[in-house]
Amino acid sequence: MLESLVQLSPDHEDWTIDLRLAGTNNFTGQQVYRKALACLHRDAFNNLEKAVLGARKLGYRLHIWDVFRPLEAQQKLWGFHPDARYISPPDNGPRNHCRGIAVDLTLERMNSGELLEMGTGFDDFGELAHHNNLEIEAEALNNRLVLAGLMHTAGFICHPFEWWHYELPDLERYPVLSDRLAGTDMM
Repeated sequence: MLESLVQLSPDHEDWTIDLRLAGTNNFTGQQVYRKALACLHRDAFNNLEKAVLGARKLGYRLHIWDVFRPLEAQQKLWGFHPDARYISPPDNGPRNHCRGIAVDLTLERMNSGELLEMGTGFDDFGELAHHNNLEIEAEALNNRLVLAGLMHTAGFICHPFEWWHYELPDLERYPVLSDRLAGTDMM
């Protein structure tokens, strides 16, 4: 694996890894990743550890749906939903997942594993999923604000159309990686 990518342990007490693209429980209905491997660029991993500490203090752990995504997977996703608000164009978009600096996640209760209510499900491509949408229930709005606070404090910025998507700023510092270049053997 490329030196800049760090694999997230699937057996960690402070997060649950639920890589939806490694199965069929995703918006495509198909398995996109052949291998369920959760990796982040070292910088994003270090920041994620800060978010973990904050979540733990509040009685939560992170529930992670997606992290590094090879460029080949980005191309497949674009084929299913070519809308640049939600899927980064594989040829000229920011492709933050392909750089290993983005994470799709939510919060779950540490003691029960119950996911917090966020107003929509993961990969909901509608306006209720937008960060600035105030038409969701108060509990969901509060939970989104808690997640945003944890992630912003840890150095991530949010995607305006997806409450679950956070990424490092300054994406130009990080190269776009294919499966071959990353050495992840996911595709």
